Amino acid sequence: MYARDNVAGANDLQQRLPPGEQVTAATDMLRLLADGTRLQLMWLLRDGEHDVSALVAAVGVARPAVSQHLAKLRLAGLVRVRREGRRALYTTSGGHVRRLVTEVLNAAAHRVTGTPEHD
Repeated sequence: MYARDNVAGANDLQQRLPPGEQVTAATDMLRLLADGTRLQLMWLLRDGEHDVSALVAAVGVARPAVSQHLAKLRLAGLVRVRREGRRALYTTSGGHVRRLVTEVLNAAAHRVTGTPEHD
């Protein structure tokens, strides 16, 4: 087999790639999730709304740091905020984000425990 035999295959593969803007957005989202505190916050937020005080108590990080993490996650579109009087309630922005967080932490659990992967 020669390299020239794969030219058509390479073009077909290239056409199946997601658009560059989509790859850039995904990379930005994953970069934000690559922080342990932000990933813990996202884990908590995937199950519903929580305010900053509850999140501070749960993750054991200073309030200003949690607020900054939430602001970054919000700007990236990973979390939503809803006002209830003076309280701000945060949650994940949707099902894709919830599943992403769940899947990455489940995959990590397999790696840490040595449990075989499944399809």
